[in-house]
Order: sequence, then structure tokens, then C-alpha cells
Amino acid sequence: MKFLFAAAALTALTALSSPSLPAADQAEPAYAHAAYAPGNGRRASVDEMTALGRRLFFDPTLSGSGRQSCASCHSPAYAFGPPNKLSVQLGGKDMKHPGIRATPSLRYRQNVPPFSEHFHDDDNDDSVDAGPTGGLTWDGRADSAHEQARIPLLSPFEMANTDLASVVAKLKQAPYAAQFRATFGATVFDDDARAFEAALMALEVFQESPTDFYPYSSKYDAFLRKQTKLSAQELRGLALFNAADKGNCASCHISAIAPNGAFPQFTDYGLIALGVPRNKHIAANADPHYHDLGLCGPERRDFLDRPQYCGLFKTPSLRNVALRQAFFHNGVFHSLEEVMQFYVQRDTAPQKWYPRNRDGSIRKFDDLLPQHYANVNREAPFDRQPGDKPALTEAEIKDVIAFLKTLTDGYKP
Repeated sequence: MKFLFAAAALTALTALSSPSLPAADQAEPAYAHAAYAPGNGRRASVDEMTALGRRLFFDPTLSGSGRQSCASCHSPAYAFGPPNKLSVQLGGKDMKHPGIRATPSLRYRQNVPPFSEHFHDDDNDDSVDAGPTGGLTWDGRADSAHEQARIPLLSPFEMANTDLASVVAKLKQAPYAAQFRATFGATVFDDDARAFEAALMALEVFQESPTDFYPYSSKYDAFLRKQTKLSAQELRGLALFNAADKGNCASCHISAIAPNGAFPQFTDYGLIALGVPRNKHIAANADPHYHDLGLCGPERRDFLDRPQYCGLFKTPSLRNVALRQAFFHNGVFHSLEEVMQFYVQRDTAPQKWYPRNRDGSIRKFDDLLPQHYANVNREAPFDRQPGDKPALTEAEIKDVIAFLKTLTDGYKP
């Protein structure tokens, strides 16, 4: 399976360390290119950029509306994910424009590899092509938090700035403008492009802060460190999660410590088509001709000519999944119970999840075009037919959910 625990770093100003993490989890952050040096003979320190990035992240005045910060959609109380049950968040200059995709968590992204159309596991076997893998966002189109931070700042249905110059104008007036100059140099605001890139860099460095973004402080982490035990129900859930003939969740959501000692991220970083139902609550879906096809559009444009990739979306980390209130790329489900039931009943009881055509037949995979149905994953637990016994019983689903709740950060042994 697609699997990588290599550091995401390119270069670093200083090494990070955390006594609670295995050495392999101490990824170096990707930042500190020479272009972002203050210009006075030294580079900004990690601490300086982290402190500045934190202020940028929580500043609503950087938006077109003046009311939306990064933290509005990526709340620290919800593992830097959405703080509500909305399928997609509202933004824009009037705070009424809905997005087209659910907001992901920003935690545990430090080891995400750059996007690759043909990914090979780090097991020295280059004969196995795992296919599209890596990158940030639901379609993998950003290869770093630096690139990703640009998207919401300029998106018309997020922070809705007209252009980078309008962002820089706000930075010049911010109460931390002097801190910005102290970090990146007294002349940083003389060039809008440089100042904007510096802001993105500060946001990226902040998002590499281990305490905030990859604390490894869940009960499951304590269990892996042998600091606590899982309950009987949690252990049953873990076994079902891992079993190839039951949940088979670990085939994409890696649950074991890596050979290099890195703690699991609960994702293989791959992109997969699951055929989740169309979400009628997304405004864009009111147009029957509109389809969000992930890797092949509409947000990503470089694979429009690859029909075999249509419907593929990133496999998210399941860490802190119990804090989420909207699931999958379109936020169509709002509880772990719904998600688990869909997984085991998508093919055994499709009438529960999909609408019917006029002739009474079930319109399965209704958020895809017929020519893309072949892209949908058919591995267990999606290897069954209508009327077959689901891979998990209701009691077993409860056990799996009990285990998933052990992935929430903040546990104290």
C-alpha cells in the first residue's frame, strides 16, 4: 500500500525536538529559502516566524470581509478543523459564499510527500506503482503549507482578497506590522510579492509547530508508548480496523508504527474514489451538470485529460477524527456512525445511500459521471453485492468507533 514516513522538509533553520516523539517523527519544517531572508545579513529564526505566523493565522482582518481568519475554519479546539456541522464553510466578502468542499484538519501534515502521479513505496521495490499520492488539499494540488496558505487568502469563497497587494496592504496596517519588519527586514513591505511570500512562509512555519500541529498526545499514542492500556472494546475495534476481511481500514489508514520508528499518521497519503453520495446541501450541486471530480477538476486543472483519475480524493488522516462533524470531501455525512454504515453498506444496501431513477433503479455513485464508475474502489469492505452480509455488524461498528476515539489528542495517562 502507499506508505511514506519521510520528513517533509527541504531545509531548516534549526532542528525541532520533542522528548515525547520518536526520533523519526521529529520532521524538519520546509522553509527558510534565501529569498525570505530579512536582507540585513541574517535569516529569521524559527521562533520569530512561528510567533508571527500564529498572529497571521488568528487575524480576521486579513480577509476581505474583515471577519474571517484561518482559525475561523481551522479551529484549534477541533484539531485545526471546522468548528461546526456545516458541510462546507461560508466565506467571501459578505461571509455568505459557500465553499465546494469540506474543510480538512491541518494537523499531522508534516510528513505528507509532494504530489506524485506515480508513487513508489520506500521499500526498495520500484516495480509497484501506487498511483497518485501526496500533496495537500483534497486534490493534492499544493505541495507545502506555504503553497496551501495562498489558496484561502485569495479564494472568492474563503478570505476573498482581490490580489496579493490587498493582503499586503492589510499587513502594513496590522498591529504586528513592526513585528513583521523585525522578522523579515525593514524593507520587506517595499515589494508586495516579497511581503506576500514572507506571510505565506510565516504561516507555513507556524503550521510546523509540533505542540500545535503534531503533538502525538492521543490515548493510542500513549498505548504505543506502553503508558496505558486500551479497553477491551477499543482493542476489539483496533483488531476490526486492521483486519483485511472486516473493516480493512488500515489498508489506507496505516495504524502501525513504521519500520523506522515513526508513529502512524493514519493515512497512506494516497488518492482514492469511494463514490460517496452527492451532497444536495452544497450550493454548486444545484446545477445537475456540475461535478466535483477531485483530481481531474474543477479546482485542479492539470489532469483534466485523465478520466481514470476522476473522483479521486486524498485519504485524510484519521487522527482526531472523532472531533469532526462533517466527513468526506463533500461533508455529506455528519457522524462516525453514518460513515461506518456507509462503508459496510454502500454495496450491500445501496438503496440507503443513493437516489432512485424514474424507473425505480438505484442511481449508485450519483456524484460521478457513468464513465467514471470504474474508478470507484472495490476492495474490502466494498467487495460485496446487494443483499450480502455487511463486513461489520452494528456491534462491531461501535467497537471500531470506540477505537477511533482513542486517536483524539489531549489524552492524559
